[in-house]
Amino acid sequence: MSETDRERWNRKYRERGGATHQPSSFILSLDPLLPQSGRALDVGGGSGRHAIWLAQRGLDVTLADISNVGLELAREDAETAGVSLSLRAIDLEIEPLPEGPWDVIVDFHFLWRPLFPHFFRELAIGGMLAICHQTRRNLERHATPRLEYLLEDGELPGLLGELRIVSYDERWHDEGRHEARLLAIKPATKRATRKPCNTCSTANAT
Repeated sequence: MSETDRERWNRKYRERGGATHQPSSFILSLDPLLPQSGRALDVGGGSGRHAIWLAQRGLDVTLADISNVGLELAREDAETAGVSLSLRAIDLEIEPLPEGPWDVIVDFHFLWRPLFPHFFRELAIGGMLAICHQTRRNLERHATPRLEYLLEDGELPGLLGELRIVSYDERWHDEGRHEARLLAIKPATKRATRKPCNTCSTANAT
């Protein structure tokens, strides 16, 4: 990104505020699986709706985002919610991922493929990576995000390296977007084979 990108996001947050304070349905669906203690990193988390939810679960949460306006909104909302966040103004396309080990990393609608090896390295053993991002098929109904900001259909599992898939779903979701939604875990053995669980879905439903 660049200072131009930073200002673009700052302008969006000034215009719309936090937009919504509710966590996404995907993140909420992971409630039975995510830990309730440890360290969590919200990557590109904007105004903090997921970071605050993770903090309310008992996690020590760092929110990393390029927009200082978004981070200020997150700070205000966290205070209102009675939780604290560690806030990092950072351009993750050119600066290192905040140092782990992390027990949870959440990446919601932020795509920068070079981060994936760093996700693996910075996760604790048994740490979990939750990712939600639109795929190319989303363009059938929406003009944005543009193609360069989208996953290829079916691409996400192949970006994981040695992380093991816990759940994976790629389809049109109730929010109206075609998204890949994935939860993965860092296995104890370095060369563990990545295999989807029996309940995983890769449906591309219309």
